[in-house]
Amino acid sequence: MTHEGLRLGMCAGEPSGDILAGAILRKWRASRPSIEARGIGGREMQASGFESISPMDRLSVMGLVEPLKRLPELLRIRSALITQQLDWAPNIFLGVDSPDFNLPVERRLRERGITTAHLVSPSVWAWRRGRLKGIRASVDKMLCLLPFEVPIYEQAGIDAVCVGHPLIDDLQHLAPPEQLRVEWALPSQSPLLAVLPGSREAEVRHLMPVFAETMALMQRRDSSLSFVIPAANTHREAQIRAALSGYSLNVTVTSGGGREVMAASDAVLLASGTATLEAMLMRKPMVIAYRMAPASWALLSRMVKTPYVGLPNILAGRAVVPEHLQQEATAEKLAEAMSRVIHTEAGRQLSVFATLAEQIGGGFAERTIAALQSMLPA
Repeated sequence: MTHEGLRLGMCAGEPSGDILAGAILRKWRASRPSIEARGIGGREMQASGFESISPMDRLSVMGLVEPLKRLPELLRIRSALITQQLDWAPNIFLGVDSPDFNLPVERRLRERGITTAHLVSPSVWAWRRGRLKGIRASVDKMLCLLPFEVPIYEQAGIDAVCVGHPLIDDLQHLAPPEQLRVEWALPSQSPLLAVLPGSREAEVRHLMPVFAETMALMQRRDSSLSFVIPAANTHREAQIRAALSGYSLNVTVTSGGGREVMAASDAVLLASGTATLEAMLMRKPMVIAYRMAPASWALLSRMVKTPYVGLPNILAGRAVVPEHLQQEATAEKLAEAMSRVIHTEAGRQLSVFATLAEQIGGGFAERTIAALQSMLPA
């Protein structure tokens, strides 16, 4: 097969998945510009000619309870996507992350003879391991970002391969911290702490107030400290500024630039998620926090099987980075943890981060394309 005129169905449900899918499309189009790609995606995918039938942010919901409020809309979007893909008949359909939305789509398409793959392993190693049976019925191949995930799928009879992580490659192109501080108008001399409360509305709603209090407490103890908070979009920026309104802080709120301001910082306080992997690969000492709706937490805390939520700790298999979750995520505890990390624990964290980065490896887009091409008829 020449792969000229290749039809690629895709669905990414949130910004992190959009970044991954966008990297794949850019690399593939560079050598095969005639590829057609349709489904649901965001700005990164659309910048490479992707046709999206629905705004991606309509899929960006979190927790276990909150999605139920939007269930009718989500089901309508899923039905429209399945109909589109069955009518169009892509050579491959690739679901990118968002497993609760994508896996049912993949299963329906696979039942109708469409080859399916899923990029970014659902966290079966952490909770709901029973999903492996459903995954086996949904995908022809699982594309994992992290090496420890592959054996879990292979043992369940699911074809899987590690494709590395795009951050390994992307971060090599970042400017030095001192240059980034100039470009983003950040303090050039004072110690700089990046604060990342997440990209979703509920994440910022639950975390930003305690982060603001933490910043105020740290600044009272050390007036030389400065802070920078990257806002994922204009809505999150409004939330962040509202949470900061009662404080007098040495803080800069940027429009986007999460990766850049982390790279420019000396340490990071952040929500659990993909950003913890970014900070690890940038060799930034960190403290992880997370809060969600009490009902969601009550359910989730009973289901999670791993002792950690942060990717650096999961990869290392031990508590390298402090984690403070739900009721434990208080300003006092977060400020104390950040102080210890900055003054005494940074070197220990960075040594482990270097080892973990080597294990993951780079070449993400090329390795993903090779895995998908291996699924096509000769």
